[in-house]
Amino acid sequence: MDPVNVWGNTSLEEIDPEIFDLIEKEKRRQCRGIELIASENFTSFAVIEALGSALTNKYSEGMPGNRYYGGNEHIDVIENLCRSRALECYRLNPEKWGVNVQPYSGSPANFAAYTAVLNPHDRIMGLDLPSGGHLTHGYYTAGGKKISATSIYFESLPYKVNFQTGYIDYDKLEEKALDFRPKLIICGGSAYPRDWDYARFRSIADKCGALLLCDMAHISGLEAASPFDYCDIVTTTTHKSLRGPRAGMIFYRKGPKPPKKGQPEDAVYDFEDKINFAVFPSLQGGPHNHQIGALAVALKQAMSPGFKAYAKQVRANAVAIGNYLMSKGYSIVTGGTENHLVLWDLRPLGLTGNKVEKLCDLCNITVNKNAVFGDSSALAPGGVRIGAPAMTSRGLLEKDFEQIGEFLHRAVTITLNIQKEYGKLLKDFNKGLVNNKEIEQLKADVEKFSSSYDMPGFLKSELKYKD
Repeated sequence: MDPVNVWGNTSLEEIDPEIFDLIEKEKRRQCRGIELIASENFTSFAVIEALGSALTNKYSEGMPGNRYYGGNEHIDVIENLCRSRALECYRLNPEKWGVNVQPYSGSPANFAAYTAVLNPHDRIMGLDLPSGGHLTHGYYTAGGKKISATSIYFESLPYKVNFQTGYIDYDKLEEKALDFRPKLIICGGSAYPRDWDYARFRSIADKCGALLLCDMAHISGLEAASPFDYCDIVTTTTHKSLRGPRAGMIFYRKGPKPPKKGQPEDAVYDFEDKINFAVFPSLQGGPHNHQIGALAVALKQAMSPGFKAYAKQVRANAVAIGNYLMSKGYSIVTGGTENHLVLWDLRPLGLTGNKVEKLCDLCNITVNKNAVFGDSSALAPGGVRIGAPAMTSRGLLEKDFEQIGEFLHRAVTITLNIQKEYGKLLKDFNKGLVNNKEIEQLKADVEKFSSSYDMPGFLKSELKYKD
């Protein structure tokens, strides 16, 4: 045995049985559980195959055709193919739009875009986190603590939803923008269940002289209104509704600008070089080529007729579970959804998202606690976010999501009973979770239900743990 190459072609199971065993247990958890986290999905075997390929061995700082390392002839072709597929997937003219596919994920993509077009302390506006926004859109706490790098390096003023309706208050947004005069307005969010009025955003941005950026991370795989008709820059992750690997993309306008008063006739967009430089060398090193190869595969899949049917089903399933929960008397933010997620307001029940998330975890239902507008603390939020993409990838339809709604109804009923018996303090509440027969029965029902569906990415018959 060659002591230098002793591990070269030995399987994971032989080299590290501990990690192999944990991966197999995670496969079992995914297969037997109900995955409702809106930012998660199950990718295909082909994408996983590309992620675990020899592409991970190659270093390739720079852009295709202009690398700092040799040996990139195939890597260049892969990245260029990924870029062309990204533009084709969103029906973009390559003479008017470009794309960078090197961001490691969505948050780095956002910060690279900001770095490209802003100077430190420039002003930005994004949707407030409790209103459904994302940390990277400039969030800071009510006490003024700056949470994300965006709010640390730039001056942020959030816009919010109307507290009575849950919808974005566009009139208030316009009023704030005209006073604040941001250099960049961000549309898009992580827990906003309604469509975005991109035309109104464009109008507001033009009135205050701002650039308009859309973060479409959550909706990039859905058949929805296109932000590209109105925005200057569009960022996204690739693993949510797009069903790809964990990566990011930045789309940007290029070529001549449309005629505008006070602007030179030959004005052109200058985003391309700035964004490419912001990604590398400003913020990242070499791109993750295995991610880019896997993203190219996912984009090809996203252009298939089957994926369009999938996107339509995701929205139908989200509507179905929202309607079911409302039929049980529960409060759903905005009274429904127009995309892939539902935001469930638990405050009328006297519950926090933490408790419901914890109990659901014990029943093999995965949700995430989420802030709801009006919450005073992001650490003890008043809601949970429910997403349809992952279970739709397993083939579930509307009637199946109604059954999931019934499981959630049972979970919340158990949570209420435990809180009533043991008290609201978390340490007291946790005592009621131990050896609880109702929890054990719900878990058994959930696992029986979920195990009956196929699992993208791996075969159930090949699992180490089948029960």
